[in-house]
Amino acid sequence: MIPKNKLKLALAIVAIFCTNVVIGQVKKTQPKQHYDVAAFLYPAYATGDPRLRPFWPQGIGEWETVTNMQQRFPGHYWNRQPAWGTVNEADPSVMSMEINQATKHGVNVFIFDWYWYDGRPFMETTLDSGFLKADNVNQMKFYLMWANHDVVNTWDTRLNKYHEDNVIWTGKVSRAEFEKICKRNIEKYFKLPQYYKIDGKPVFMIYDLPQLITGLGGVEQAADALTWFKNETKKAGFPGLELQLTMWSINVNYSGFDGGKTKNPENAFVKKLGFTSATHYQFAHFVNVDDDYMHILDGVKKEWARIDTTFELTYYPHISVGWDNSPRTGQSAVVKNNTPANFEKALRMAKGFADAHPKQAPLITINSWNEWTETSYLEPDNVFGYGYLDAVKKVFVDGE
Repeated sequence: MIPKNKLKLALAIVAIFCTNVVIGQVKKTQPKQHYDVAAFLYPAYATGDPRLRPFWPQGIGEWETVTNMQQRFPGHYWNRQPAWGTVNEADPSVMSMEINQATKHGVNVFIFDWYWYDGRPFMETTLDSGFLKADNVNQMKFYLMWANHDVVNTWDTRLNKYHEDNVIWTGKVSRAEFEKICKRNIEKYFKLPQYYKIDGKPVFMIYDLPQLITGLGGVEQAADALTWFKNETKKAGFPGLELQLTMWSINVNYSGFDGGKTKNPENAFVKKLGFTSATHYQFAHFVNVDDDYMHILDGVKKEWARIDTTFELTYYPHISVGWDNSPRTGQSAVVKNNTPANFEKALRMAKGFADAHPKQAPLITINSWNEWTETSYLEPDNVFGYGYLDAVKKVFVDGE
């Protein structure tokens, strides 16, 4: 006679086995779908970077704009406070904590806003001194979005109220400087194991196409420079360059391009320049954000469909948390009803788009990890706590 406890164990094993048998075959457990959830990271929340002090003299970067909001606009409705405090994101121990929180909640790629002004990099300390020196940096990937726009008085809250729009630094670069930038990024960043690649190709995103074209001397010259960039990337041992466009109207409706008789001048223009993929940076670039979040999502879905049928490049879906630029200016268009629950619905919409395009990388971009002064951030605060991060976790980690 089999002892009762051993009989129960045997029956339990048989029951487990039987639940995985389908018509005489062992049922294979399907692997969970992987997604590359990439959040833009604005590197202005750094302490001790001397190049930030002309805009934020307290030495804490743009946290200064966040913390003195009520002082500048007493009684203003915007009174956000970071749950982690005004941390120095250029500190590797702080970034280690943020990497841990990001990956725990399903964000596994940071897209660093990357700047180059006055012949040298700007706001690079968060990436170099924080992220890349974090003890858990191997848990995440990153890539660069070259934020090549002009710098005006917007960042400086002492001056932006005058609306002078003085150009402090231009985002335009010459061909010689463009080559310097590209060679530097290939050697310094592309070759790192943490750099995000698609099919082995480093991803490099460009924010402001008219600025690039004007600086290089025209469309033909820009196309030649970008071809050179791709070839240099190949010479460095990569199969190519994933050249990513920031998709918004100023970047695809360039007046200096002669589309000829083509029925689709936008696509012809983008194709000529050699862009192979695109995503958005912010909903504010293509829909009216002074609206209810769910209505905004209707417009976003229509725009994705338009891009899908208009362009030959690969489009990666983008979700913005919200928009409210009033910390800088005192007034702004404001996204309404962008609760974590509605943000979760947006993420499911992006996940559905990715699932419907199985031949492309499962990349989804989010604005953003920490755009506090544009009120579009995943980091926890005094209003929703970890609500936005928990929404990402529900969709991409828990699979709820």
